[in-house]
Amino acid sequence: MRRPRFIAEQARDANGLLGRLIAFIMARETWAQNQRAIDALEVAAEDHVLDVGCGPGRALAALAAMAPKGRVVGVDPSELMAEIATDRNQALIRSGRVDVAVTGVEDLPFSNGAFDKVLCVHVLYFWPDLVPALREIARVTKPGGRVALLFRTTADHAAVQAFPPDVYRFRSLDEVLAALKEAGFEVDRTSQGTPTLVEARRTP
Repeated sequence: MRRPRFIAEQARDANGLLGRLIAFIMARETWAQNQRAIDALEVAAEDHVLDVGCGPGRALAALAAMAPKGRVVGVDPSELMAEIATDRNQALIRSGRVDVAVTGVEDLPFSNGAFDKVLCVHVLYFWPDLVPALREIARVTKPGGRVALLFRTTADHAAVQAFPPDVYRFRSLDEVLAALKEAGFEVDRTSQGTPTLVEARRTP
């Protein structure tokens, strides 16, 4: 069944009261999938970790717990989502262990090689072009640093039919793998299923 367009648009850029409701639902419905991608990153105690499209920020606390001597940053293009993520993680932000920024993936406000690990869960649908987005992620990832991307592919026909194509752009697995390689990543592992999880490493 096709989702109402306004729901899909809220997932891309949440705002208002409906956006807050969507954030609450997202934090619950996608948590197991976030946890799957987090586990794949094998976060170490001193790692600096970036969550691209952090949404309501539930993953930030989990990542911070795994990196007590490191730092975790969540970014999201939605001001509302960043506000909710900030409220959720106030204590960690005050302690300097977590930060939240409003920004898209195309122009990340971080220095080259700032992060050891990068998490991207259900966000690449909203990137107009995969390669520039992944190149920017590669830029802020240390050589040898790891990225975990979790997403639904064009093979998930139910998802493709459920969301308007001008809001959600589903890609094939081959397209994502090719874009990762072009952007400067080497794919370590692909776990197909629903959703697909791809683990990749920044090449030197």
